Amino acid sequence: MRHLSRFKIRVLMLMFYGTGIVGMAVGLTIAPIYGQSVMITFLGVVNFGLGAFFTYLFLTQKPDLPDKRKKKRKDN
Repeated sequence: MRHLSRFKIRVLMLMFYGTGIVGMAVGLTIAPIYGQSVMITFLGVVNFGLGAFFTYLFLTQKPDLPDKRKKKRKDN
């Protein structure tokens, strides 16, 4: 997987955690009335798992160091 910026990974983390929590809450509170509680709760858990995956990527990502070969040298 190519290097993603830290900001993009944070946005993805928040998006998946947010939709996961909302999906689990809706699946456990509102959906039992309509009979779809298991599926909505399961999809909330999947979103929460994707948030955990992007958290892992965020925490194990190597720092983006500038390439010294492409930088101009100052010989002054």
